[in-house]
Amino acid sequence: MQDLESLLTLAKTAAAEGGKILMRYFSDGVETRNKASSGGAAYDLVSDADLESEQEIAKRLKAGTPSYELLGEETLAGAVDAEHLWIIDPLDGTNNYLHGLPHFAVSIAYYHLGRPKVGVVYNPARDDWYTAVAGGGAYHNGQPAAVSQAATLGEALIGCGFYYDRGEMMRRTLATIGAMFEAKIHGIRRFGTAALDLCQVGCGQFDAFFEYQLAPWDFGAGRLFVEEAGGRVTTARGGELPIGKTSMIASNGSLHEAIQAITVAHHP
Repeated sequence: MQDLESLLTLAKTAAAEGGKILMRYFSDGVETRNKASSGGAAYDLVSDADLESEQEIAKRLKAGTPSYELLGEETLAGAVDAEHLWIIDPLDGTNNYLHGLPHFAVSIAYYHLGRPKVGVVYNPARDDWYTAVAGGGAYHNGQPAAVSQAATLGEALIGCGFYYDRGEMMRRTLATIGAMFEAKIHGIRRFGTAALDLCQVGCGQFDAFFEYQLAPWDFGAGRLFVEEAGGRVTTARGGELPIGKTSMIASNGSLHEAIQAITVAHHP
């Protein structure tokens, strides 16, 4: 295994190249398609930007670590139980991107034996970098990041996400939000980019975040960022995160049990 700092450098280089592709399409325009033909929802979108970015990132990572597996949202189907695994989201926040909102990201994580070791989340529209190395802390644009000190829900600003399901899961999510407002939180924010939402927890801008279904490329890097910033990440029932589809709570740690009590009560 290469040392983690060299893997971080490789991930940042790949993210930067992927980001250049995203910004070219963001400026020039991009053709979109939905994933309904492959079993997805009609409003679950993909574009040439996603695909080209993923291909470029994969090429860069393969060149630097030819024996490592690659798992990605669009075309990469690496084995989740591999000793060395890159987890890639070439464009997190596709709907924001396609509607011209500059809040989207490239997310790249390296996992060793099922544990996150390196994470990079990059918003190329803002040239905004979030990086983490296991045991080495979390950094936002080179400055140390830390979770908030909020001790009660009455002090909390909570981020959330909605999966593409617009049936029972959506209703349960709305019920959870309602219960959080009843607990006198400061507010709810839904920005539509889980990778950046998690980084906002790590930077202390959100006190917690929850969503009832995420894929590993959504949280692979952001999860490590939260943990290295001093926070806690589990499933919405309090369990260990799998490398697979899962619910999630990310928090500053102090609020975790209080958030979990609400997410469990309304869990799909």
